[in-house]
Amino acid sequence: MKNDDVRKYYDILSKKTASLLFKRILDFILALIMLIVLSPIFLIVAIWVKCDSKGSVFFRQERVTRYGKIFHIIKFRTMVQNAEAIGSQVTVDHDSRVTRAGHFLRKTRLDELPQLFNILSGSMSFVGTRPEVMKYVKCYTPEMMASLLLPAGVTSLTSIKFKDEEKLLKDADDADKVYVEDVLPLKMKINLEYTEKFNIFFDLKVMFMTVIAVLK
Repeated sequence: MKNDDVRKYYDILSKKTASLLFKRILDFILALIMLIVLSPIFLIVAIWVKCDSKGSVFFRQERVTRYGKIFHIIKFRTMVQNAEAIGSQVTVDHDSRVTRAGHFLRKTRLDELPQLFNILSGSMSFVGTRPEVMKYVKCYTPEMMASLLLPAGVTSLTSIKFKDEEKLLKDADDADKVYVEDVLPLKMKINLEYTEKFNIFFDLKVMFMTVIAVLK
């Protein structure tokens, strides 16, 4: 990450230490409140996932967050067991690996709820660049590495804009190649703009926009 392209963004964020601290405090408080309030939904979804298909309730996967640190993202499982061994690490539209419960959970974003635990631990934030697996991070350009100056996010402008990403990849002969060469550069352009313009009020706006997008 120590290159001239990243330095530009680092210098900008170094002047926003108060906003970054407030972001962390707000993340922790909101995540704790949501875990308490949504605990009945957690229980219902967990039972549904377990009864719908064989496998664990939760899906854990290594992802990359701030400063290139590896962490385990937590989601409700939406695919069959060993899904990564029988297909790409990106999901396409009508992916046969997605379970019946998984289709609904993905559409409503309920599969993301366990990431509240990631937020409490500090490995994620409510708003920030969606964390990628190391396979795709290795494809980043030097400037793209600047997106790792902030914690990974549960949502972002990219998440809203590319909420139908699976449909974009459904006709691809090689989903991984199309993702890296066509989709990833577009997503990272938006992520870098966020990194450059970061402020707490914009985070709140993105959170509100995410709720609206999911309801639609």
